[in-house]
Amino acid sequence: MKIALCQFDPTVGDFAGNSARILDMAAEAKSRGADLAVFSELCLCGYLPQDLLERPAFLERNRAAIASLAQKTPLPILVGYAARAHAPTGKAAWNAAALLAEGRVAFEQHKMLLPTYDVFDESRYFQPAPSQQVFALGSEQLGITICEDIWNDKNFWAKQLYQADPVVDLVAQGASVIINISASPYTIEKRAVRFEMLHALARSHKRPVVYVNQVGGDDTLVFDGSSIALAADGCIAAQARAFEEDVVIFDTVAGKGDVRPQPAGEISLALQALVTGTRDYVRKCGFQKTLVGLSGGVDSSVVACIAVAALGKENVTGISMPGPYSSEGSLRDARQLASNLGIEFLILPIANLFTAYRKVLADAFSECPEDATEENLQARIRGNLLMALSNKFGALVLSTGNKSEIGVGYCTLYGDMAGGLAVISDVPKTMVYELASLINRERELVPRSTIEKPPSAELRPNQTDQDTLPPYDLLDRVLKAYVEEVRTPEEIASHFGFPLDLVRDIALKVDHSEYKRKQAAPGIKITSRAFGFGRPFPIAQKFVP
Repeated sequence: MKIALCQFDPTVGDFAGNSARILDMAAEAKSRGADLAVFSELCLCGYLPQDLLERPAFLERNRAAIASLAQKTPLPILVGYAARAHAPTGKAAWNAAALLAEGRVAFEQHKMLLPTYDVFDESRYFQPAPSQQVFALGSEQLGITICEDIWNDKNFWAKQLYQADPVVDLVAQGASVIINISASPYTIEKRAVRFEMLHALARSHKRPVVYVNQVGGDDTLVFDGSSIALAADGCIAAQARAFEEDVVIFDTVAGKGDVRPQPAGEISLALQALVTGTRDYVRKCGFQKTLVGLSGGVDSSVVACIAVAALGKENVTGISMPGPYSSEGSLRDARQLASNLGIEFLILPIANLFTAYRKVLADAFSECPEDATEENLQARIRGNLLMALSNKFGALVLSTGNKSEIGVGYCTLYGDMAGGLAVISDVPKTMVYELASLINRERELVPRSTIEKPPSAELRPNQTDQDTLPPYDLLDRVLKAYVEEVRTPEEIASHFGFPLDLVRDIALKVDHSEYKRKQAAPGIKITSRAFGFGRPFPIAQKFVP
């Protein structure tokens, strides 16, 4: 059997657009000799639909769209959609895989294992399948699974999350090929783990494994695609591109298929994820133009480069807003970056506005010394100007704070946090520099002086970030251990040999800044644990680790 792995970029709720793309790819698969075309999890309605699944009209649109597809598909296709559950108890929906052939739904399999960790909360919406069934198509016995159903192999994981293993059951029923339709978001190093897991699965059960993953951005999540077919010995037989729509063919008899080249290196993948996430968030939210406040620093420079790669230089405007403590070098670097990228560049000085704000507040502040309040006023003036431009021209503001700053609260509410998308909010500062070097690999886009100068908010004379924060290489290691690996300050201090008081102080800053992050713009998730809905922590709490 020739199986087409069809990965595409669905939009949540766009049943007409998603259906049209499925039919286009099915036609391509048919023209290339495929016997079956396989699509990704919930691709008909888009993944993640969240509370849309609680609306009866949404489930009805799923039903109508799947029936329409069945009438139009030129060959058998396997499609993910949200099916209405008719059980007398339990949730209203199934996470379903429908095999469409001969004008009807010939077979339907529901997802058995429903993840409830990280960004996933599928038990909130879906009824778990009580069992799995093999389906015969042509010369093959298909073992159809959905995403998490293959992530419970006792031979691969040290600890299983679920009692059931759907793959074991399907193999016992005589499945000759395991098919998995998935919506597995990208995170750094996850692709390698995913491949090793699939490799182990194929070798353990001595069956080919066909894995079709979603591609594209959906709010804070980015899906890398990278759909893959492995032969029974675990070798790669077919693989689709990363971060692009693609159709590849896998021949189950020959054990061979189309193998696309893959990106080299994790930083390259992370950059592609950020570009993809930015492009899809802006366009799927109905925007075309974007605004970036250019400080002359590395963070805003990298965000501007990502925006240009995602949307084109004609859709990005850089705004420099020099204040009383901004250096000439920073303005020069911002202007040079804009010139290198070919984007529109505006200069809106804020010194007079800062003076006016201080004059208005003079009586109220008469008994108080200057402190961070005056620094934050400058950031908030800049945020105000960016949002005014956004209002006037219908352009989305891309905020420029990185994960290190946002983690410890080194950011200003309604100031540098203002915006519609926080592009690098899940990128540690040390990685920002790695991205800048990668961006400059062919020609210098980010000025060298931007990369080499000490990072500074330039909100008071001779300020640098390290006046307030530990060195970023130390801070980032602590944040990764505390936030992503959920280790205690004592464990972190012992492991790295850092002073315990310093690690505790960083941990407290993370905990005490939760109120800021709850009000931040959504950011693109690229690490194993990003700030946001995948890391729900209370704001008002007194637990001290």
